[in-house]
Amino acid sequence: MIDIVKEKLPELEELCRQYGIQKLDVFGSAITDAFDPETSDLDFIADLGEYGRGVNKRFFRFADALEALFGRSVDVLTDPVGRNNPYFLAEVNETRTNLYAVADHCGRCRK
Repeated sequence: MIDIVKEKLPELEELCRQYGIQKLDVFGSAITDAFDPETSDLDFIADLGEYGRGVNKRFFRFADALEALFGRSVDVLTDPVGRNNPYFLAEVNETRTNLYAVADHCGRCRK
């Protein structure tokens, strides 16, 4: 995992708590040697937990907060990822790495 993500883990975890994120994973070039600090964006997969009223606003505010935290573009997907595209899902799962998870949400996750 690239240093910019490792260095920002405490702030990232706080954003997850603030926006009610149940689980957050990173995938793609941030996990591989393909990351270009000048041009690469960051790719995340978020489980927003409660998907009721106001979820769209919370999703976009969270994405904006991630961009502000990292100072670069981010792409945020929601689970389930690739339900209609098994090739994309397979590609995502090659590098998918957990960054945050609420304790009772995922017993095998980091948090």
